[in-house]
Amino acid sequence: MSTYSELIKNFEKIRAYMRDFYVYGFRKRADYGASPKVTKSARSYDDERRRIESWLGDHMSFVRTPEGKSVFISIDSRTISHNPFYNAWKAKSFTDGDITLHFVLFDILHDPAERRTVTELLCEIDEKYLSGFEEPMMFDESTVRKKLKEYCEAGIITAEKEGRKMYYRRTEGADVSELEDALQYFSEVAPCGVIGAFLLDKFPRGTDTFAFKHHYITGAIDSGVLAALFTAMRERRVVTVSNISRRENMPRKARIIPLRILVSVQSGRQHLVAYLPEYNQFQSYRIDYLSGVKLEEPTPRFDELRAELDRMQSHMWGVSTKRNKWGEEHLEHVEFTVRVEDHEAYIVRRLEREKRIGTVERLDDHTYRFSADVYDSGELIPWIRTFICRIEKMNFSDRTQENQFKKDLEAMYRMYGIDGEVSE
Repeated sequence: MSTYSELIKNFEKIRAYMRDFYVYGFRKRADYGASPKVTKSARSYDDERRRIESWLGDHMSFVRTPEGKSVFISIDSRTISHNPFYNAWKAKSFTDGDITLHFVLFDILHDPAERRTVTELLCEIDEKYLSGFEEPMMFDESTVRKKLKEYCEAGIITAEKEGRKMYYRRTEGADVSELEDALQYFSEVAPCGVIGAFLLDKFPRGTDTFAFKHHYITGAIDSGVLAALFTAMRERRVVTVSNISRRENMPRKARIIPLRILVSVQSGRQHLVAYLPEYNQFQSYRIDYLSGVKLEEPTPRFDELRAELDRMQSHMWGVSTKRNKWGEEHLEHVEFTVRVEDHEAYIVRRLEREKRIGTVERLDDHTYRFSADVYDSGELIPWIRTFICRIEKMNFSDRTQENQFKKDLEAMYRMYGIDGEVSE
């Protein structure tokens, strides 16, 4: 009989299951073992499903289709204030030795004023904590040193050298008692908000201060990738990442210089804008498609490339940095004219407020024109659609995009049985 534990060793494995089955819902149990691209067994899927259900059971639904049963996350943002995906980050696996040594070390070093050498720690562990066992768990010097090094890198233990001896003590904690409201807010809206969720566990569960109309929770499972990318940017490093191809569904390695994280306020989707030294070009990546971030050597070009990206963002509506096949900058012109009635000043305010780049020009008392030069005019289409029935004229330098926009409108007219033709 297959057994499973709620604890996990490899979060990337859980992340893939959550993404493919529960967030996007494009895989089913039958896909396992039925496709050369999917190497895990159906039984392996059952184990992972039970594990995920133990964290998210109250938020799971399913639908049956001719192709099989699809399971997905179903959450009403009006009923929750805390991201349920954070539970997965709090289920890391450990060995008996790991957890025993963890609590023993912090029992000895409970006060930041207490400090010990490795030799003193080993003696105290053997004499005070393990002497009463018939078959005591033994910790050698190498194991304790590795664990202390791990905690020093995490910032929870401080190493101080005096002469030839190295002393270890607990790092003094920061006082976050006055930050509960800030933690409640940023743990739900900021990238890597899981850090705030861990800090909130220190507070007694009380009344939630915030409720969220648009609560973008799925980015939580990408927190590990984001944290690694933030570290690379802070240290100005090159990284190697695996990127899942949407066409082949197989990861490809890429060597890139991460420059900036862009987060959509409309969908919550997170993108990385990076520079590819091999191809001498900028490119955007969806964070949920990235994995296996490996930090490499620092690059002296980071500040130069970040400054170039700052300049480019004056022509970026979304995340596209489209250039021609020679890597040269190529801009597309977009403009459209809208008619505004006397009582519709709010339309003009919308144009000014929602435009990310470009200009709004008043042509007369009832006509305004928006214009911009962008890398990818297709990124503006969803926004321009919101002004349908007010648009009097439009002009795209990319005629393919303009013609497709008009064809979509004509198709909508036909769908609703409306006779009409889209004007030029």
